[in-house]
Amino acid sequence: MPNVRASRTLDATPEAVWRVVGDPSHLARWWPRARRVEAATDDAWTIAFRTEKGKTIRADFQLLESEPPHRRSWYQQLEDSPFESLMSESVTEVIVETADEGSRVTLVQRQKLRGLSRFGGPLVRTASRRLLGEALDGLERTCGT
Repeated sequence: MPNVRASRTLDATPEAVWRVVGDPSHLARWWPRARRVEAATDDAWTIAFRTEKGKTIRADFQLLESEPPHRRSWYQQLEDSPFESLMSESVTEVIVETADEGSRVTLVQRQKLRGLSRFGGPLVRTASRRLLGEALDGLERTCGT
């Protein structure tokens, strides 16, 4: 099961970071390849992603836990989705901590691969590291002062 973690210190207060990560409607501003957020409520939302080939794919997410302004996690609803054959679980967590120069933000992605995808763990880890790095870049642009 690929588990990937990436951290960065941002030049923003924890409250400023939380205003972005605590509201799913802001995901299109900082999450890689997210083009828009649809049907966002406090505990569920859909993201329209654009693939590298320009195709739009929608994915549904459900809030797992929210502890403002420090921790938020959500999972991707995989049943009846294009991702169901690849994964049995996909959870993302954001941890926001006070740091000397702003906020220390840690992104964690946990995935359980399914079927033949299980043999692609190293490739999935590499792709997840890149994704989380891009997400931190997006947060830095969005929350930076």
